[in-house]
Amino acid sequence: MKPSPVEKIKKESQGLRGTLTEALQNDLTGAVSEADLQVIKFHGMYLQDDRDRREERAAKKLERLYSFMIRLRLPGGTLTADQWLATHHIAGEHSTGVIKITTRQTIQLHGLLKSDIKPTIQAFNAAQLDSIATCGDINRNVAASSHPAFSPIHAQVHAYADKISSLLMPKTRAYYEIWLDEEKLAERSEEDPLYQDRYLPRKFKIGIAIPPNNDVDVYTNDLGLIAIIENNELIGFNIAIGGGLSQTHGNTATYPRLASTIGFVAGEENTLKVIYEILTVQRDYGNRRDRKLARLKYTVDNLGLDKYKAEVERRSGVRIEPAKPVQFDARQDLFGWQQAANGLWYYTVFVEHGRVTDDANAATKTALYEIAKTGKCNFRFTSNQNVIVADVQEQDKAAIDALLEQFSVKAFTEYSSAVRKNSMACVAFNTCPLALAEAQRYLPSLISKIEPLLEKHGLQEEEIIVRMTGCPNGCGRSPAAEIGFIGTAYGLYNLHIGGDRIGKRLNVKYQENVDEAGILKELDSLFEAYVQQKLPNENFGDFSYRFVQNSSK
Repeated sequence: MKPSPVEKIKKESQGLRGTLTEALQNDLTGAVSEADLQVIKFHGMYLQDDRDRREERAAKKLERLYSFMIRLRLPGGTLTADQWLATHHIAGEHSTGVIKITTRQTIQLHGLLKSDIKPTIQAFNAAQLDSIATCGDINRNVAASSHPAFSPIHAQVHAYADKISSLLMPKTRAYYEIWLDEEKLAERSEEDPLYQDRYLPRKFKIGIAIPPNNDVDVYTNDLGLIAIIENNELIGFNIAIGGGLSQTHGNTATYPRLASTIGFVAGEENTLKVIYEILTVQRDYGNRRDRKLARLKYTVDNLGLDKYKAEVERRSGVRIEPAKPVQFDARQDLFGWQQAANGLWYYTVFVEHGRVTDDANAATKTALYEIAKTGKCNFRFTSNQNVIVADVQEQDKAAIDALLEQFSVKAFTEYSSAVRKNSMACVAFNTCPLALAEAQRYLPSLISKIEPLLEKHGLQEEEIIVRMTGCPNGCGRSPAAEIGFIGTAYGLYNLHIGGDRIGKRLNVKYQENVDEAGILKELDSLFEAYVQQKLPNENFGDFSYRFVQNSSK
């Protein structure tokens, strides 16, 4: 079979340049060509349009209202106060104004017009930020356990996110030439031993976890690193490969999968060698004919885990040892004030579905701006779409706390229900072109209807993980939730239950194409059964998985 058309585009893109320079000069359309649509992803952008206005514009014979989403490369999800201030202003000048925290610990802006791309990237560059390789068939933003209170050596583990990101960066200078006006030098070598001229068959995601908290959902990544700490020393990582949650409705060849642990690697040099060669094996063996079957999980299952591991060992020259014991007990964020072993304070702000804005609940965007203006903190993003006001000195804590109080951020964080704080949704409508149903615009109201059901059954303190995606691509990690909603059509969802609390078991489909009334009816019944039939200390995910297994017998 022939390679997919995208493979041809990548090879002929002149090092990811395509015709983007010419496309920027074409003011007859807000879009770019089909080929450039693929190329621009490698520069951290997706072409989107306002789907709420499609019919209106079609009736007037107008082009769709095109715009771009841009995503930053923030390994481990950190920003300085000055970088937050810069992002705040860039969002106000060039996008919808909402700063969106993603499920991979970075931020993205929506509504960027084509003519504003270059000024936006140049403004980010002035703040020492970039969007290189945050989309496309390449290693994307490296996620890592977010909160320093998780471990006394959090900083040492967290530093791997930067090291891995640098190791796996593409060598082309296209980004700098197109957006930052760097002069193209003919004698400059752009030979790329890792990506060559074809890059990877599909996107690649890496996560780093520090047990016992799996906040990064490490097993949902193509490549997961689980820090092994003994006597307060990092001795290496367990390596897991083959995670990925995307699938296609009606295509049984596609499926979600959690990563499988292949063993333990000690030392930084060996760890980086193994990571690098895991990518080269995927580059050489991954499916380049059918993009729906091109993620690492399919390569692992086609080759077999043992063969994949053996090939990585052969290429890297590193023996992968038997995995070390690992114990996870949670994957939630630590809300409110926490003091880490370094003596600094951290306040995790609840940001519902990652939308940093000012609304009826709290003036979160204004609060974070005023906090950044003090220069007394940094910012960290979590894989659950929240933000941590970080690295606060004891003497500055009261002033920052007062700002959190003033703008109702503290009240919203502390008084939101457990189920609301453990909910997550992808962007979906109105901008995602793949969305079949609502997600981030709808889940808050659905949670408001689920909360009374939990109270009815005395479950309001339960830390149940609820996630919603507008399609089966899994950006909101709904297949790994205790309760997952996957959109099938507008207003309809497949209801999944039975994922575990720690992220080591996927959920299972319980009901198909359910509307809101059906969802609430099913959950009411499940909550009642949980109260009546649960085992001692059994959480909802474990109960509902057992419930489904027993029901199918």
